Amino acid sequence: HAVWEMPAGDCNYSMRWQQIKSQFTRQWLQNGGLEGARSKSRQKQSERGVWQRRFYEHTCRDESDMKRCLDYLHLNPVKHGLVSRVRDWPWSTFHKFVRNGEYPIHGGSSDLFYGDEFKNFE
Repeated sequence: HAVWEMPAGDCNYSMRWQQIKSQFTRQWLQNGGLEGARSKSRQKQSERGVWQRRFYEHTCRDESDMKRCLDYLHLNPVKHGLVSRVRDWPWSTFHKFVRNGEYPIHGGSSDLFYGDEFKNFE
């Protein structure tokens, strides 16, 4: 999951994601990154096994919506059982938010954020 800001006047999400996925995948594989198994369909389409096929676009409407999206993003490693606490995922931007004083170390943007609120969130 990621939160991206598009350049002003640009709303071609599909083209942007194609570029991001293509460039990242090339660099990832050249530097020893691994890919998942590729189905016959993926092989036929010359797709690598690094990304899922789809993406979901959501435009954040205001500051509150942005915070909710960031909380969701930060909680995903907990939701999927990779760690038990948000702060235990070393690659998360959560740590930057804590350093900047925007989140307490024990949670997210809300004082009621403990790390399991979205465990069953879809």
